[in-house]
Amino acid sequence: MWTVNEIPDQHDRVAVVTGANSGLGFQTARALARKGATVVMACRDQRRGAEALARIKDEQPDAAVELVELDLADLASVRKAANDVLARHARVDLLINNAGVMAIPRRTTADGFEMQFGTNHLGHFALTGLLIDRLMETDGSRVVTVSSGAHRAGRMHFDDLQGERKYGKWRAYGQSKLSNLLFTRELHRRLATKGSSTIALAAHPGYAATHLQAVGPEMSGSRLRARGMELANRIFSQTDEMGALGQLFAATSPEAVAGEYYGPDRLFGMQGYPTKASRTKAARNDADARRLWDVSEELTGVRYESLRG
Repeated sequence: MWTVNEIPDQHDRVAVVTGANSGLGFQTARALARKGATVVMACRDQRRGAEALARIKDEQPDAAVELVELDLADLASVRKAANDVLARHARVDLLINNAGVMAIPRRTTADGFEMQFGTNHLGHFALTGLLIDRLMETDGSRVVTVSSGAHRAGRMHFDDLQGERKYGKWRAYGQSKLSNLLFTRELHRRLATKGSSTIALAAHPGYAATHLQAVGPEMSGSRLRARGMELANRIFSQTDEMGALGQLFAATSPEAVAGEYYGPDRLFGMQGYPTKASRTKAARNDADARRLWDVSEELTGVRYESLRG
């Protein structure tokens, strides 16, 4: 079984982790910092980000960790965060697209996108595109995008991507997580076509106890749902430290394969140690992957010029 002890030495490597102030993102940043990486903690809430950074420094005073403000629900913030990373670092070895929201009432981003699709997919699509040249300049770099078992219920509603005609919080979440896998598939294809040493992979945490599950009930004001989520976490979940193993394996293991998807190996992928995870037929639809890519470039205005053709 693969654990954080298997992570190779990460000195002289730069890792950007979105949503690094808590949950899976924090555990990922923490593990990489312990192995010597310079970790850029890209967080929306700067107070919570600073507290998370301080926790890592308290545990490991020589840890190379820094904070960048990133709100994935605001493309102006995404552009500023990318520019900050590029100004600070001549290389980017790892980009871990971890942050996300789950099953929330319908909201829109600063740019008018449905919040789950806009944050979970479009924000990360834009961030990756803005950093892709630096990633491709860094030999052996990796882009890891965090999906979910919920992608199995996902369908691409290209005629209503923003849920303007029909919205269901789980319907929208499933679409956003399916989008993560389709994005990884097309990014992998384009990188391979160019002969780049940069690789794209995906991961999921299984059922990990994080604050993610509580956000939806909190936003809808449902105490009953909040208590239900709390009970489910107690019964079914694994720790966020265990949940982070899939993305850490994808990001660092020499055994991780380009284009693959990794998650827990037990209880139908809900708990355990990293292994190859299965994807639905919808997540392997190359036509949808290309269509989503084109739509995402159009919506975000971020065009991957280095990967054209």
